[in-house]
Amino acid sequence: MTSTATPTAGPHDDPVEPGWADVTASESSLRRFLHGLPGVDQVGAEQRAAGLGTRSIKTTAKAFAIDLAIRMVDLTTLEGQDTRGKVKALSAKAMRPDPADPTCPPVAAVCVYPDMVAVAKEALGASEVHVASVATAFPSGRAAMDVKLADTRDAVAAGADEVDMVIDRGAFLAGHYLQVFEEIGAVREACAGEGGAAHLKVILETGELQTYDNVRRASWLAMMAGADFIKTSTGKVQPAATPPVTLVMLEAVRDYREQTGRMVGVKPAGGIRTSKDAIKYLVMVNEVAGPDWLEPDWFRFGASTLLNDLLMQRTRLATGRYSGPDYFTLD
Repeated sequence: MTSTATPTAGPHDDPVEPGWADVTASESSLRRFLHGLPGVDQVGAEQRAAGLGTRSIKTTAKAFAIDLAIRMVDLTTLEGQDTRGKVKALSAKAMRPDPADPTCPPVAAVCVYPDMVAVAKEALGASEVHVASVATAFPSGRAAMDVKLADTRDAVAAGADEVDMVIDRGAFLAGHYLQVFEEIGAVREACAGEGGAAHLKVILETGELQTYDNVRRASWLAMMAGADFIKTSTGKVQPAATPPVTLVMLEAVRDYREQTGRMVGVKPAGGIRTSKDAIKYLVMVNEVAGPDWLEPDWFRFGASTLLNDLLMQRTRLATGRYSGPDYFTLD
């Protein structure tokens, strides 16, 4: 990885990544850095992602991969018709995905709108399942900065352990990189509540970024501003998560750690519905970023329907037969 600056690595919970002062001193210096990143070979990225998707794994490894994928799920409901009852039911499922099998692991988090954070927090109690909340005028990001920050602070005050923010894609595509950088940094600071800092996931909305080069630049920009995770999509725009885009983001977090010493997580979200798809992503994580990322702290699936397929495949491996699609609750 060649670049114009080599920052010093900082703590995982610093509000803004230290060491980038020279790069972010002006719009022109930040533009030089981001446009100086190596370009993405579109054909090569798509071919490699397709090739990794053909890898097969043994049955014993498949059972491990399914349980790992379950542990990486952010079980999500982000609809205008969400109710307290739905969020409570989703939280119960997050803690015990298969009530008939206590060996089934819980998911990583329940992801809801800010006004439902307190409901999820109460329902999850002392469990290890985190509460994630979208914020910053999700999914469009079209709001004044004070509104975005209030949205974030409300979620953290209600008990959110993680905040999923959206970047201003209009500003990014117009080349206003410093504005995007400063907004991410401000939201990162707003994630510091009285009970401790909420981790920040930065949603790039890659379906609107137009090129893989832009995905790489947005990934670096978010990491430089202090993101704990970079996330592909809101799930409201198509295309959402794709293997080539996720590959580019995995390369970015790998290269970022090599340069700074700091690990950043990756979260593909939207369109990942089957165990087969999830396992393909796990193979990609291992091959591109490395096995250190094969933990829920560093890789997540944003999903609402993936969990049921994982549970059905898990039951088939354990019993030799499929459960019907209505055996598990529909979310």
